[in-house]
Amino acid sequence: MPKLIRLYITQVLIGFGIAAIFVGLLLWLDVANLWTLIQRSDVAVLAIFILWFMNGIVFAGVQFAWAVMSLAEKDDTPKGGSRVAADLVPVRAIANPGKKAR
Repeated sequence: MPKLIRLYITQVLIGFGIAAIFVGLLLWLDVANLWTLIQRSDVAVLAIFILWFMNGIVFAGVQFAWAVMSLAEKDDTPKGGSRVAADLVPVRAIANPGKKAR
């Protein structure tokens, strides 16, 4: 199996695992009376599955993006321009006496 595919599958599984923990905490802490609402529903299993699956998609995407971005090599080259101080030039501003200031 190619390394990129293995990395993707691993990170997606980690993301769905994090989503399971997140949904479990949401239900255990009864955030916004979510557990109470699901308990009284006749489609509780479907509601929990959809909540886990949708959060799993988000967490898996974030997990994979973080893993890919962490693969970048560290760039030690200097950045920016030279550190030469700019010469300040005084500029005189003269008000136009014919116009009134607002």
